[in-house]
Amino acid sequence: MHELIEKIEELKKKRDAVILVHNYQLPEVQDIGDYVGDSLELARFSKNTQSKVIVFCGVHFMAETAKIFNPDKKVLMPDIHAGCPMANMIDPIRLIKEKEKHPEAGVITYINSTAEVKALSDICCTSANGVKVAKKMEKDEIIFVPDKYLGSYVARRVPEKKFYLYNGYCPTHMLFSREEILRLKGEFPDALVLAHPECRIEVQEIADEICSTSQMLTFARNNPAKRFIICTEIGLIHRLKKENPEKEFIPGNPNAICPNMKLNTLEKILWSLEDMKYEINVDEEVRIKALKAIERMMAI
Repeated sequence: MHELIEKIEELKKKRDAVILVHNYQLPEVQDIGDYVGDSLELARFSKNTQSKVIVFCGVHFMAETAKIFNPDKKVLMPDIHAGCPMANMIDPIRLIKEKEKHPEAGVITYINSTAEVKALSDICCTSANGVKVAKKMEKDEIIFVPDKYLGSYVARRVPEKKFYLYNGYCPTHMLFSREEILRLKGEFPDALVLAHPECRIEVQEIADEICSTSQMLTFARNNPAKRFIICTEIGLIHRLKKENPEKEFIPGNPNAICPNMKLNTLEKILWSLEDMKYEINVDEEVRIKALKAIERMMAI
């Protein structure tokens, strides 16, 4: 593995490339990232990078977001098949139908969506800033796509507005159950439960804190508790342990693995830099419209 990492570092310099890595990636992929973060953090970093090439270790919509910000840079995905099932649950035709059903409503689109869907939206949000975005929305009625669980979390915290929730969800976060979390709480009574807002409402209801992956990292670092039950994709536990070696992190479900996130490997990163593939492109008209929705979010 050491030789492989050396080759990646060598090629990275040669290509003037930066490697961006999502919190759910394999541990060894996280360890070679120039920047590791959640979708909002990676979007911000990609916007400001000076590198000519961005190697994005995440899923397709994340690489698209980097391309939306950087039309003149090469954005590469080590594995082109790393898609997002939730993002694929909403498309332009379905969103247009929702807008026709609720013509007075504004559209908030979770960043876990395609560029085409972002282009039809008023504003984007992430799990970290969804509540803030909804509060700033001028319209009193909101269509929220695609994740109904994040949408319901936001709606509960912005009760003054009416929400129309699309029936999308993350298959990985559906693996967390109320029964199992209660069992773990019984086994580890001193542990705090941190749940991602993509989890089902029954899990959110018994969590000590509902937070995005970046918020989980901050909470675990600053909270005096020594034990946490983590309800999100297990890739985050590597970083939690790395940053808090004196604390214990228990997966709310050890099988909560996103198979798409795990498609990126060190070998594929090397091949991506060698062959300069797989390149992500976004239609220019779509890119400009999607950029406006993302920039409105970034301004909040």
